[in-house]
Amino acid sequence: MSLHVLITEDEPAIADTLLYAFKEAGILTTHVLLGHDAIIAMQGTAFDFVILDVGLPDISGFDVCKQIRANSHASISSIPLLFLTARNHEIDRIVGLEIGADDYVTKPFSPREVVARVHAILRRNARGEPAAKSPAQSNVYILDESACRITYHGEYLSLTRYEYLLLKTFIQQPKRVFSRTQLMDIVWAQAENTLERTVDAHIKTLRAKLRLIDASSEGIITHRGMGYSLTA
Repeated sequence: MSLHVLITEDEPAIADTLLYAFKEAGILTTHVLLGHDAIIAMQGTAFDFVILDVGLPDISGFDVCKQIRANSHASISSIPLLFLTARNHEIDRIVGLEIGADDYVTKPFSPREVVARVHAILRRNARGEPAAKSPAQSNVYILDESACRITYHGEYLSLTRYEYLLLKTFIQQPKRVFSRTQLMDIVWAQAENTLERTVDAHIKTLRAKLRLIDASSEGIITHRGMGYSLTA
């Protein structure tokens, strides 16, 4: 059975690229311009996924997400959801995840990446895996945010500021694949002149430090063409 994705985006150029990418992937789409239209559409159609722009003309994507998550019908309240956000609005990304989004993609973005992320989230949900896992649930990593320290297999890691922030990001959402751009926006948000290759360099040093404690563990996985994630 074909997937059906609801796209809520008021910018025609962005909507058109998404609609084309999903069509090429063989995925059925419905496109609406307003948040209220998205809520109405979901009452009459069983969608498999929702893509929401944060900055909609009538109500914010955040408000739409909150109404979806508060819906009394489980088929609506539990639907996977991805936000499209402005790259320079860090608070959008943080708040979006906190109110129930499964993922976010920052503008400008690759439409193919959006399609890939939708597939990844749906596969994860089909396996019954949670979108995020609390650091307290992990026996491998223990994150102490008050002390800005991370324990790995019972040993404290000696980390630089950005190594700590990078590993913290992975620990807070294990199994999630972060693109280089997303990691730049989260970890290097205040370092505007930093290049994306910096992410690769820090991943390399982090892996080396993790292997000093557990030589058999890959620690951080590379997903070609997509980004990085923490091993389960």
